[in-house]
Amino acid sequence: MKSDYTDNNPSLGALYSGHLQAITARHDHALEKAGASHAVIYSGNPKVAFLDDSYYPYRANPHFVSWAPLTNLPFSYIVYTPGEKPVLLYFQPHDYWHVVPGAPEGYWTGHFDIRIVNAIEDVARHLPEQREKCIVIGEIEDETLAFGIERINPNTAINVLHYARSTKTDYELEIMRLASYRGVMGHRAAEAAFRAGLTELEIHRAYCEAVSHTDPELPYGNIVALNAHGAVLHYTDLDRTKPDTRHSFLIDAGAQVHGYASDITRTYSFGDTRFQDLIDRMDVMQRDIVNKVEVGVDYRDLHINTHKMLAEVLMDAELATGDPDTLLETGVTSAFFPHGLGHLLGIQVHDVAGFMENESGTTIDPPSGHPFLRLTRVLEENMVLTIEPGLYVIDMLLEKLSGTPAEKLVNWDTVDWLRPFGGIRIEDDVRVLVNSRENLTRDAFAAAS
Repeated sequence: MKSDYTDNNPSLGALYSGHLQAITARHDHALEKAGASHAVIYSGNPKVAFLDDSYYPYRANPHFVSWAPLTNLPFSYIVYTPGEKPVLLYFQPHDYWHVVPGAPEGYWTGHFDIRIVNAIEDVARHLPEQREKCIVIGEIEDETLAFGIERINPNTAINVLHYARSTKTDYELEIMRLASYRGVMGHRAAEAAFRAGLTELEIHRAYCEAVSHTDPELPYGNIVALNAHGAVLHYTDLDRTKPDTRHSFLIDAGAQVHGYASDITRTYSFGDTRFQDLIDRMDVMQRDIVNKVEVGVDYRDLHINTHKMLAEVLMDAELATGDPDTLLETGVTSAFFPHGLGHLLGIQVHDVAGFMENESGTTIDPPSGHPFLRLTRVLEENMVLTIEPGLYVIDMLLEKLSGTPAEKLVNWDTVDWLRPFGGIRIEDDVRVLVNSRENLTRDAFAAAS
């Protein structure tokens, strides 16, 4: 699908009206389930560090962001009453210590009754008088910010909204394409920095410059791992020194546009052909998994099938012997690949509702022996999810095979060869379609080439 890869993509304005219709319909249903008449969505507020006067980086309430691309507007509220134009209480304080939000502008503004609020206490007069008919959606740590509304995040409403959020509108999909492209630009810059021999910190800086993000603006902390650091699944230490020998580079990093994230992982070899062959083999496997994504697939089955496919890779690479079922049942594949195949993606990197069976909140457990799988649902059209199989040398997991039948199935000499390279992970963001799929990540790499 062709896309204009800029944040100011003109199609966003055209698509936003349909998106808002979907959002209001979801809230109509949520309010009905909760027996309420008004939804008050709070944007959130910065939090003060313990025993300090500085603030942790602000993250907007994802429910607030789903209404409009307002990721840096703390102490603000959206008031929605079915059948009426939503009201945006746009907090613009009189403050000379900090930069305050400018005048509201953009394609979304005409869809709101925007009221500028200069002091928190002024919010109250814009809220429905009958507070008992309201619900608040958001993180309220100070009850005064609820302004007398007692029902905060009722499960009846939250479950409806979370379950609905797992499928994306056309507007959201277009934003996520933009986020994918921005992330790809960062990955290309990071690979060039790796090839140039830079440190992990310097590679990270090259990535941030390419995506035009400060660290707090990244959707998650970049994983920039040279050599054996690639075996640490969430490695974020960013070494300031160059390794004596450069073997490999694993980068798991995303970008955001209007609050929506991309989540991309690639692994590179620094000239070692044997490791490059293993990367290529994993890439083929990852593409094969992506090609199985479509409406009606049970993601749990896809995860288990991935372990069987990984067993074939382990045997091809002489890391293990046996057959796929045996390697799976004895825990060999889990020792090399301990995390889940992927997760839902959207406003949050690990987006909500990955375990939800229905809008009532019933959950679906992960398969036995696979506790870290974050998505257990049957795939639906316009879900966006990640496919991220991995293969790592994690000694603390491999050591658990010692003294078990699995020990003799592992080729420990090959494990010793692979250890300095850390591991391999390849991750794409994929949209679910009927009998098909859209690979946002691969499309973005193709567009950037």
